[in-house]
Amino acid sequence: MHDLATADGETSPLTVIQSVTPPFIPHDAEVMTVVIEWPAGSPGAPPHRHPGGPAFGYVLEGEMLFELEGEEPRVITAGEAFWEPGGEVIHYSDANNRTDGPLRFVVTMLCVPGQPMLVYVEPEELERRKGRRVPRSRH
Repeated sequence: MHDLATADGETSPLTVIQSVTPPFIPHDAEVMTVVIEWPAGSPGAPPHRHPGGPAFGYVLEGEMLFELEGEEPRVITAGEAFWEPGGEVIHYSDANNRTDGPLRFVVTMLCVPGQPMLVYVEPEELERRKGRRVPRSRH
């Protein structure tokens, strides 16, 4: 974890919301930051992956149903951060978990020039990899 004290020893105005070590960063990566807004009840983007590298996000408003391959689906609320490793990992859901308001989030993605930053996953591949999907537990 990084020291947040200022040079004069005072407490820093910074608040760390996420600190991760990504699995890889492409040599010639570019960085793209986008704001995404899904209306109430939206299923979000279809299953996809980010082949250029990891993506880091922060929920600005609402609640996201977030699901990555190999992880149990979870709800991320406004003020919380998330990330995904990119590469071959499927991002199943970034749905709006609420039916009474929008979901707004910001994502910073590492991208490789000349390659798409997002690639949709075909149904046949979803079927082949279905054993890697973790069902949502009922708490």
